[in-house]
This record gives sequence, structure tokens and C-alpha cells, in this order.
Amino acid sequence: MPTPVVDSDSLRHRFAERFGAPPALVVRAPGRVNLIGEHTDYNDGFVLPVAIDRAVFLAASLRDDRRVILHALDLDATDEFTLETITRAEVGHWSNYQRGVAAVLQAQGYDLPGLNVAFAGTVPVGAGLSSSAAVELAIAWAWCELGELSIERAALALACQRAEHEYVGTQCGIMDQFISALGRRDYALLIDCRSLDYRQVPLPGGADARIVVCDSGVRRELAASAYNERRAQCRQAVELLRARLPGITALRDVTVEGFQAHAEALPAVIRRRARHVITENARALEAVAALENGDLVRFGELMKASHRSLRDDYQVSCAELDTLVEAAWAVEGCYGSRLTGAGFGGCTVSLVDGAAVEAFRQAVSDAYRRKHARTPAIYVCTAENGVGRI
Repeated sequence: MPTPVVDSDSLRHRFAERFGAPPALVVRAPGRVNLIGEHTDYNDGFVLPVAIDRAVFLAASLRDDRRVILHALDLDATDEFTLETITRAEVGHWSNYQRGVAAVLQAQGYDLPGLNVAFAGTVPVGAGLSSSAAVELAIAWAWCELGELSIERAALALACQRAEHEYVGTQCGIMDQFISALGRRDYALLIDCRSLDYRQVPLPGGADARIVVCDSGVRRELAASAYNERRAQCRQAVELLRARLPGITALRDVTVEGFQAHAEALPAVIRRRARHVITENARALEAVAALENGDLVRFGELMKASHRSLRDDYQVSCAELDTLVEAAWAVEGCYGSRLTGAGFGGCTVSLVDGAAVEAFRQAVSDAYRRKHARTPAIYVCTAENGVGRI
């Protein structure tokens, strides 16, 4: 196994070993956790993520030709391609993220230089903390810096999303790339996934509350097919509701009151799916108001309601996630907890009083070990800035 790289100094040293000279720059691109607003993005709704202090670190220097040499230190693997003719690697290959970013930026008219690249990360892969978007933003920022490209952060995020759609084959929403590009220390980011308008929302300072991520260790084998099924069910709900509510184009357009008035028009399963999305949009907006008013108790209540809705109406939880969440709810000093990400595994996110963090760690770990005979990875996170040079 390769030696893990966990800081920029180690990355610089490993880059120099691999390429014979120090890098011209080191870039950090953060992962993310979504505080509330789950499965709303592809319904034109609202999400509230934060960029976290788990990140992808990338070292790069210019080449004098049009080749891109990539070394994935965590995998101890190397790949390369030429900017003259960018082709996809085989399905599932890790370099398709960088290939896709290069192809999209060139299609948009940017002249990219060849690069030597080494990268590694502290974002757990497959945990739902968006390691893929961090990889994309890291290489995109390296090209911006070394190629002297002037690209606004939001536009860079959109280019990376397109790369993931076209080269990786994941039809992701915009949240992951936006927060990795636009994150701000001590702030969450409210994103309107229809208009792409966004605004920074201040998080409580000091020891008032900490963001704690618990990784179930369950990887989301069911998530892809279930995700596509949920998207189709949401589209069906819109088609059925449009007969009662002319002019709607997405569940984002349906108010809670409007849904309650016409819910009987939907089959039972479709009704549950629509109810989650519609009420989750309302919860996300109320959660922003709670943060801005410093009302952590209300924010925690909304997180709990979000998890119940994801578990019961959207049906994307699993036994392991429920164990983590219910154990968190039982800890004094935990304001709220919910699954985060697509579901069927991955992580939970909790808002915990700073003085209660160690008790939270112990109680949640003990409960999870008792029920599932494994220890969850627990990360106490801070909200950090988006992609940039170190």
C-alpha cells in the first residue's frame, strides 16, 4: 500500500520524487457535507452544504508539451493523455475526471497547457462527501493558475459538472461542484438549484456547535439505480400534479399547502416521494432562517424531520444510517442529526454542542459497535474556503 499523503509538504516531496523537481503550485479543493436539502437539487430546489476540512490536494507544474501526466498517490497509479486528442479511459477509470475537465474547458475555448500532476486526498471515497467534485475542481484550478485563465468560480463549477456528466457518466446536480468552488470559512452556502443564485449563510461561531460527520462504512451499491428511480418518480409526480396545478415544471413549484390540497391525485408511492421533496424544500429555507436567527434548537429539529422524511417517505436510509442517527439524537448536546447524501450508506451529519463532542463520539461509536459490530469513522469538521492555492 502507498504511504498516505495528508498534507501539502508531503505532497510536494512526493511530487518532486516522481517528477524530479518541486511543483509550481499546490491546490486544495474541499469535500462537502450537506446540512439539509436532500434530493431537492434535481427537483430545482434548495440545498445548504458546507465545504469541509477534508480535501483533495493537488501539486502541478507546467510541461513544455501538450501531455498531461497524472499520478494518483493514494492509488500509486499513473495515467496520461494528450490535450490534442482527449479520449475517455475505460468506464470507471479515475482519470476520466481530469480528462473530462480538460475536454470541457477546451471546448469552451480555453487554451490549456500540459501539466505534471500528483494528487491525494483526505475525503473518504464513496462516503458521499463528494471526493469526485473535489478532484475536478482541483485540476480545474491548477489549469486556471498555471494557464493564466480567468474563469469565474461559478462558471468553473458548471464546467466541472458538465465534465462529470459527459466523461464520467454521473448525472449529478450542481451542489457538489458549487460548494467546492464557492465555499467560505464559517459559512454554509444556500444554493437555488434552478436559478443557480446562491448566498452565504453564517454558521454559529466558537464552541456553540460543531459539524460532526459519521461514516457508516457502508458503500452505496444501491444508490445509483435507486437515484434514477427516485428522479423518475418525481417527474411522474409533476406530470400528475400539473393537471391540478397548471404551470408547474418541477416539485420546487409546489407549496406544502398546494401538495396537501391535491395529494390524493397521486399513487401512494409517488405521493410519499413528492411529499419528501416539497417539505424538504420548505425545511431548507426555514433552516436558513433558523441559522440567521441563531436558533440552533430549531435547526436541529429540522434536521431530525429531514431524516424521518428521507427514511419514511423517500426511503433512502438503511439500518446502519438509522442507528447512527438515533444514537446521535439520544446524546445530550446534539441539536440534530440526519443522513446526508444519496443514502443507502455513506454518512450522517450532526450538529453538536462543542462541549458535548467527545461524549457524542463515545456514545455513537458504542451504539454502532453494539448493533453492527464495527466502529464508525467520525470526523469533527469545520466549514472551510473553496478551492484555491495553498
